[in-house]
Formats: sequence, structure tokens, C-alpha cells
Amino acid sequence: MKPVSFRKTVLSLVVAVLAGHQAAIAAPTAEIAIAPGAPGQAPYWSYSGKTGIGTAYEQYQSDGSQGQGPNAGPKSKVWFSLARGVVTETMYGMIHEAQLRELQLVVQGRDFTDLESEDTDSETYYLSVDSEGRPDSLAYKVINRDREGLYEIEKHIFTNPDTDALMMRIIFRSEDPTIQAYVHLDSAVGNDGSGDSAFVDGAALYAQEAGTTLVLKASEPLENATVGFVGVSDGLTDLLANGRLDNIYNSTGSEPGNVALLARLPRAGSSTTVDLVVGFGADRSAADKAADRTLARGYTRVLSRYNGEGAALGWQDYLQSLSALPGMYAQTTDNGKLLNVSAMVLKAQEDKLHPGALIASLSNPWGDTTSAEQGVTGYKAVWPRDFYQCAMALLALGDRVTPKVAFEYLKQVQVRDDTPGNTGVTGWFLQKTHVDGELEWMGVQLDQTAMPIMLGWKLWQAGILNDAEIATWYREMLEPAADFLVSGGQVKLGWNDWYIMPPFTQQERWEEQFGYSPSTTAALIAGLVAASDIAAHSGDMEGADVYLAAAKSYSDRVESSMFTQSGELGDGRYYLRITQNDNPNDGGYLGWSNGQPGLPESQVLDAGFLELVRYGVRAPTDSHILDSLGEIDSQSLPEHLKLKYNFSFDGVEGTFPGWRRYGNDGYGENQATGDNWMTGDQSADRGRVWPFFTGERGHFELALAKAQLPYGVEQLSEATLAQLRNTYVKSMELFANEGLMLPEQVWDGVGDNSTHQFVKGEGTNSATPLSWTHAEYVKLVRSLSDQAVWDRYPIVPQMLSE
Repeated sequence: MKPVSFRKTVLSLVVAVLAGHQAAIAAPTAEIAIAPGAPGQAPYWSYSGKTGIGTAYEQYQSDGSQGQGPNAGPKSKVWFSLARGVVTETMYGMIHEAQLRELQLVVQGRDFTDLESEDTDSETYYLSVDSEGRPDSLAYKVINRDREGLYEIEKHIFTNPDTDALMMRIIFRSEDPTIQAYVHLDSAVGNDGSGDSAFVDGAALYAQEAGTTLVLKASEPLENATVGFVGVSDGLTDLLANGRLDNIYNSTGSEPGNVALLARLPRAGSSTTVDLVVGFGADRSAADKAADRTLARGYTRVLSRYNGEGAALGWQDYLQSLSALPGMYAQTTDNGKLLNVSAMVLKAQEDKLHPGALIASLSNPWGDTTSAEQGVTGYKAVWPRDFYQCAMALLALGDRVTPKVAFEYLKQVQVRDDTPGNTGVTGWFLQKTHVDGELEWMGVQLDQTAMPIMLGWKLWQAGILNDAEIATWYREMLEPAADFLVSGGQVKLGWNDWYIMPPFTQQERWEEQFGYSPSTTAALIAGLVAASDIAAHSGDMEGADVYLAAAKSYSDRVESSMFTQSGELGDGRYYLRITQNDNPNDGGYLGWSNGQPGLPESQVLDAGFLELVRYGVRAPTDSHILDSLGEIDSQSLPEHLKLKYNFSFDGVEGTFPGWRRYGNDGYGENQATGDNWMTGDQSADRGRVWPFFTGERGHFELALAKAQLPYGVEQLSEATLAQLRNTYVKSMELFANEGLMLPEQVWDGVGDNSTHQFVKGEGTNSATPLSWTHAEYVKLVRSLSDQAVWDRYPIVPQMLSE
């Protein structure tokens, strides 16, 4: 438990001199005025370790759109996130378009002013669970308790599926009648925090930027509503100054800036219930309509509709549509709680205006130190690699619709002759884009071009794409991709002017180094073998031969170009993370990345070679694979090169494994200060443990166990399955936070921890939830259920050996 806040202690001395409680809370009598102080303090985004995300579930129509009725479009385009007990970034429009940064209560007493996010102990629950206690809707109950026991705040949070509105029921409890609660909304309309204006009209508070308006309304009239510029004239700054509101402003005037809204909740005895609604729209009228419709419908009906109770269509219906889900619960150790949440989290992180656009995370990494002066997507964007993981996980759950819509979406992010600014080779898939296809990052990562082919083949084998459809997609999208994986060519798009010659990749899966990468090459080979199979089916026998020949050529060169025989670590025999030429024994150096100087390539380990097994390029018993395990598991390496860490959790017997991305990783909190990434001396930053590597290792260990079965035995024993489940599945479940969100990184216990005071194994402030981590968990559970690696391509070993 954190100590009572310094603010509360100091403020008690200040407010003690005030002339009684009435002086502290009485409504000011000043005339309505324009708030001074534009543009306010510099804006930042919010803490990135989310404990919940939510949006309304909407079923596809027959044409692949979302919403009710033919081509109706989505009825609710609102997403929210939770962190530290409060609502954080809330999006409206496209999934990356944040409209508010934070929505929380400010609690004022005789001698203190508290913020929920800083001065309470928070617990997060799900409002709806099934008969086994598994969450079945992304509706939340958050309880925030004062550390001195003076008050308690209970909040129920969800969206209205029938309009663009966020709903939050507040139950404020306190035996002290002098304690007052204020709602504080820090806006970021238009996906930035620097260009907003705000005003009050009656008991409604508004914030707007060109093209978008939000309104805050309540089921009971809000009191003392005021707007102002953050850090100068907003209500929170006023309250923090001396414990009372001295100024009420009804407008921020004509000059835009970083604005915030504040109003007092009415009190009604020791327990007060008020429903708050934030409505969004293209203008004031639309925002008012969204908020008013939600209030008129009421808490019970909106929540029932959101959950999908009775005849309503909601999250419960989505879970029930997942045909494989019930059979997967037995391979979890929490009776399917995280599995249900993972299914919903993956589906929720799909844009509604661009169906099939699956994003990496509904967060901005290290958001509380990331400037909000201008709009950013953060991880709320499309990477074809993360996208592939999500689509394959949804397929593993039994969703036969979303993966197909997602596959069809991918054409929007493939480089074509008409791609804006492109004058180079085509066929490859863009590194990172907005969900509407707008270009953002333009590096070439060969695995991101292979994975759409791999996904197409899986959908064809599953019968989701029929023979005619896969032939059409081959001609329109997959053939150009496969051609690029064979021949490469001159890339000329934006900053990128680079000649690509596969299997040499401009960037590997960590987007930092060029060269020959085992993980990239594994996908490249699997993609080309899949392309060969599809080409043959489509009547392109010449293409089929070319793709298979290239795959065999790349496969034949893996060890000679990426496996060192003279490394500096262990016994000197292991796969490198990446090498900048095709000689893994020459002692070459890697380039600088994430503030870390380049090291000799043989010092930098990465478990990416396990992808060779996952996709079927190498057998799990291959000597090169087995020789490399000792190095990545070594506990004797110096901390900056070490990958594997073991974790213990209170009340749980045993230790649980986790791995870093690679040695010398600098993408994480600062070891010297504990501060966020890139906020100080970057050379001291350190990448932490990523939970999805526990899933990747679990997949390998499953494949190895199957390969080591005695002749004639096809199924693993229950004891072996239990060992895999209790090591790898359980580890991932323990890495989830109390909201069952899986993070990108967890604290590994190395370096200063004073800033965040993480518990070892707790998610850091990088990005939570990470879609890739949830996807890896789902796929691992499905793989154990099938006793077969879900991502394996059986045609790969078959066709490579022909």
C-alpha cells in the first residue's frame, strides 16, 4: 500500500485556517467569465498500464460492414481505457482518435484535496461474469478507497452500443457530510491536447475542436461547473491551491489550448449515486443527442444491451459464437477467465469504420511522458505482424468471420503503384499504418510481407476462403507479395530508398536492425511455401516452382548465415539474433539501437530462432535448435545480455519463466532512475521481460515433447500436458494484471524502481494490453488443446524435403 499523499498532509495545514467548511465549498458568486491562461500547461497522454479496455460489440453484416441493417455502419464508435482506477484515453471515430485524456473524481474535504488516480487504493472487477466466474463482457466495476477510510468511490463503466457515448455510474460513499466529490475531465479532442476550447451551458460541460465535440452530462444536475486551462485556470488547479473553488469560468474563449472541465457531484446522504455520460459527435447537436439518448435509456437498459442479455446483441453473444472456446478451458489454470478476456480484448481492438483493422494496443507507450501537443497513434495502429498474431488467435478461438475480414483488409496496407508517394517496387506490406491506410512508418520487414500469405493459406485450409476466393486473392494480393519475397527490388517510398534482396531484411521483427534474421527468415520460408501451394492451385505452375525454389534456397542457407560456430557465449554454437552479412563467425558488430551501442553480433542473443520450429522449417530436435537453448536460458550472463528471468508470485507455489527480447535491449524503463523510456540518459534504458516469449517457448516445448514420443504413441500423457500447462500457460496468466490485461513488458527486478515501485512480474508502463501477448496466450491454449502447434504449416517440412 502506498503512503498517504504529501498533498493531503500539506493541504491540511493550509485549509485549517479557513473560516469553516462553508468557506471551502460554497459556490463562488463571481460573474461568468472567460478563463485566462491560454494555452495552459503542455499536455501529455496517460499512464499506459491499462487495467481495462472496452467498447461495444457489433456484429458484421453480410457485406463485411458493422452495425444494424444493410450498410448501416457502426452505431457506436467509442473505446475507453482504464488505468490507476480512472478512465484514461477514450477514443471516438477511428480507434486511434483520442478525445479525452483522463476522467476522474477529485475529492475535497476539510483539510485535503485528493485525486482518485493518486490518493486511493484501486480494485478492478468485471460487472458481468458467467456461472463459472469468467468475465463475459468488457464492462467494469472499479472501487477506489481512501487510504484513511474517509470515503469510497464505486464506478461502473461501459459504452452505449446504440450511440456514441461513454457511461459511468458513480456511487460515492462517505459518512462525513463535509466531503465533496468533483468530476474532472481532461479533454484531448481531435487526438491532441493542445487545440481544445471548452464552455458550460447550464449543467452540461463541453469541449471541442474543429469537427468534434464532447459533452459531459449527468442524471442529476452537476454543480459549480467550470472550465479552464490546465495548470492555470482549470477547476482542479483552483481546488489544489487552497481547497476551494475561488473562480468559476463558463468558457475558455476564442484561444485554444489544453483545457479541462470540472463540476461538483450532488450529495445525498452517506451514499450518492449519479450516472455520468460523455457524448461525442461531429458537432454540439450530435454530442448532445448521444448523451441525452443514453441518459434517457438509463443505466440498466444500456448495460443490458452492452452485455448482450436477452434479445440484445453484445459481448456475451460474441463469446457464445466462438466454437472452439468451450473446449479450450481445460488447458487453462484459471478456469478460462483470461481466455474469455483475451477473446474480447482482441476483438475490441478492431476499428469499426475500417472492419478488419486489428491494432497492436489501445495505448500510447509510456503515455504519461509522451507529448499530446500533436496527435499520435502510439500502438493504436496496424502492423501486419501483430495483425497476423491477432487474426490467428481469433481463428484459434473459432471466430470464422473476423479473420477473413481482417485478411481482406490487408490489401489496404500493401504497397501498390497507386500508394501515395511510391515510385519503387510494389507488393510489400507497410511497416505501420493508421487503420484507414494512412502511411506512418515505411520500413521493409520481410516477415510482415510473408505473414499475409501465411494467413491466407490458413484460411483456405480452414475452408473460410474457398478455392475460387483464394485464387482471386492470389492474383490480387498474394502473388505480388510472393514475388517481392523472391526478387525484392528498389524501394522508394517516403524516406525509404533501399534496395531489398531477400532474405536480407531492412528490419527484423524488432524494427531496429538490418541483415539476416532467423525469425524473419522462418516466416519468409513458410510464406513462400504457402505461396507455392496457392500458386499451384491457382494454375500458376511457374510461380509455384519459383516460390518453392526460393524457399528451399533460403532454408539451405539458414545455418551457414545465421548460426555461429565461434560465439563468445556458452559453448560458442548458437543462432544469432541477426547478422549484417552472411558470415555469422566474422565477429561483426550490430548497429546502435534504443540508446545502446552496437555490440559484436555473437554477444546478442534472441529466441527468435524458435520460429523456425513453430512454422515447420526445422524440427524441434534439430541439433542447432537444441544447441541454442542453453545460451538463451543462461543465468550466468551479465544482466545486459541475459534473457531469461524467473518470477515468483505471492501465494503461488513455484517459479515461472520469462524472457527479454534480446540482449542489450534498451526499450524500457531507465535502470539508473526508474523513469520512463527516453526521459533521461537513454544509454541507461533497459528492455524488460516480454510475456509472450513465455508462450513462444511453450509452443516449442510442446513441439519437442511431441517429437520425443516413442514410436507409435501419438498423444502426450496428461502428466506432460499438465507440466506444460502449469509452466507456460500459468506463467502468462500470472503476468496478467487484476483487470486480466496482458502487458507488453513486466518488471524484471533490475535497476532502480523508485518511480513506479513495480512488483517483480508486474506489467510496466510500456503498453497494456498488448494484442500480441493476448494472441500468443490464446494460441498456446489452443495448441495444448489440440496437442499440435497452432501456427505450424505442415506443408513446409513436406515441400522443403521434396
